[in-house]
Amino acid sequence: MKIGNTDVNHNSPVFIIAELSANHNGSLDTAIETIKAAKRAGADCIKLQTYTADTMTIDSRKPGFTIEGTIWDGKNLYELYQEAYTPWEWHETLFKTAKEEGLICFSSPFDKSAVDFLESLEVPAYKIASFEITDIPLIEYVASKGKPVIISTGIAATQDIELALSACKRMGNYNIAVLKCTSSYPAPIEEANMTMVKDIAERYNVISGLSDHTIGNTAPVVATCFGAKIIEKHFILDRSIGGPDASFSMNEEEFKNMVDAVREAEKAIGSVDYNLTEKQKKGRDFSRSIYVVNDIKEGEILTEENIKSIRPGYGMHPKFYKEILGRKASMNLEKGDPMSFNAIAK
Repeated sequence: MKIGNTDVNHNSPVFIIAELSANHNGSLDTAIETIKAAKRAGADCIKLQTYTADTMTIDSRKPGFTIEGTIWDGKNLYELYQEAYTPWEWHETLFKTAKEEGLICFSSPFDKSAVDFLESLEVPAYKIASFEITDIPLIEYVASKGKPVIISTGIAATQDIELALSACKRMGNYNIAVLKCTSSYPAPIEEANMTMVKDIAERYNVISGLSDHTIGNTAPVVATCFGAKIIEKHFILDRSIGGPDASFSMNEEEFKNMVDAVREAEKAIGSVDYNLTEKQKKGRDFSRSIYVVNDIKEGEILTEENIKSIRPGYGMHPKFYKEILGRKASMNLEKGDPMSFNAIAK
């Protein structure tokens, strides 16, 4: 999978996305500064959300249109999306800012009109948000554009994931990544289930990753260790500015700490290699080997009292210890001499 000029595959570094979402808090200047801060924090990409209140829902006060059981309790759906949306007339400026900063920029569309609009901006990829994974016509339309499709699974059962993947493939699009996600805001760490990152990659033969709503960077680091190649985290200039997503978004310092921790985790994972590095070889000097621990005269028998397996590691390998017990010394040996086969009588 290639997103812009960046390869995202099983052997590439983790692709780290800063999610702008509603964290502009209604200010274009804030949105621009947030993109610049994301670059400073080490993000590879800034992601927008492209919708309006009218493309998300209808203006209704009937039962079901009031949010319950989340941090947005009591809010009307239409009013929330009116508050949170990123004005479409900002998009061109935000894409330009991202390019100037050396960041990839793409978006989550929520209906066909958003896809058409984003196509006019030549987006390099699309993200399907967790709550849209059941919108198969939208996924088909997105996939038909031939760009990489990144799908979040926050509300998805296995059947939903399979339907979404099939929708992409029906459109001839196999450039698919699937992100483990827990659609709670913030998400409890005990519900992160990062082992699923590895399972998703193996089960569905896709690039897998994490769209994270937990607090802190533990989940992204663990996800990296389970093979995540994409990590997305909500990003905000300063939580004090408020906004619908502020409580579960990282500021610049926190995001940078996460990026650094992910990069350290990548180094720690390394590769399967049983060959010793030069430092490891040097470390063998401190391993045990067979040494003379009491003076031995020529012809004297080697016993547990005069030879032992001790540090350092310049003598015979300890695996020969039992084999040489009871043999005779071929020369005079002093306490502290490393044992060798030359010192044993034939």
